[in-house]
Formats: sequence, C-alpha cells, structure tokens
Amino acid sequence: MSSPPRESWSIQIEKDYLKFSAAHFLIFPDGTAERLHGHNYKVYVGLHTDLDAHGLVVNFKEIKPIVRALCDELDEHFLVPGQHPELRALRQGEACEIRYRERRYLVPAGEVVVLPIGNTSAENLAAWFGRNLRERLRGRWPSLQVRELSIAVEETPGQRGIWTLRE
Repeated sequence: MSSPPRESWSIQIEKDYLKFSAAHFLIFPDGTAERLHGHNYKVYVGLHTDLDAHGLVVNFKEIKPIVRALCDELDEHFLVPGQHPELRALRQGEACEIRYRERRYLVPAGEVVVLPIGNTSAENLAAWFGRNLRERLRGRWPSLQVRELSIAVEETPGQRGIWTLRE
C-alpha cells in the first residue's frame, strides 16, 4: 500500500528593495583579513509552512515590511563580528574603537553594528538575518508552523551565502 502524496507550500521573496549597504572585512582562517570595504547586499527569503484558513503561507504584504526592517537595521553601517576571538569592539562615549591585531578603527558609535557572529561572511549574515526573522515571525504569528526558513544574502550578483532552518 502506497502512502498518499505529501503536499507542501512555500513562498519566496525576492525584491529589489530588500537590500542593505554595509562595510565589513572578512577574517580568514590564517588570521589575515580583507581590507575594509563595502557591499550592496540583497536578501532573499524562502518560507515553507502549512496553509492558513485563507489559503496563504503568509501574506506577502505582512512579511515584506518585517524583512525590510531587518535590512534597515544593517543599512549604511560598519558590520563587526562580536564573537570573533581576536577582534574587539569597544564603545567609548560617542565612538567605537574596533581592534583586530595591528588594525585600529575609530568610528562614530552610531555607525557600527556589532553582530553576534564570528565573522561577517555572507553565510553568517544570512544566519543572523534568518534567526532574527524567525523570532519576529514568532512574535507576529505565534501559531505559525514553520517547516523551513531559508535566507540568502548576496554580496555581489551571483555570489550569496545561504542559511536554512528546518523545524
């Protein structure tokens, strides 16, 4: 006896305005690091859930502003990995001093976002984005049964880091 086919539903969001521009530098396993530079990042979202009573996964009109708000939190900032073992970001009044080995940056504190990640790779930015989006989805729709949430953060066209959560 064969089992009945299993159906699933999802939405994918890819909009030109779901983007952010930010500065960062990547730290490599050998301890070398890129020069400080920036990207115009683009964010992609895939969400798999059951359909609600209205035949929707989630209303596009309601989820897009949540994604946009997360983009806005990172937009036009210097992104710093707060969990790197050698990098330090110390707030000193109106300034933030960022130290990595012989490097020292002194930046206005309001222009720095210290993220709970070990490196500012596209993959880690996707993870930060996905974890925060998942929490906001829980707050907005507590009964939403997420089957899978996938976030891609593209740093240049055709080059993206992807994070996926399967619940």
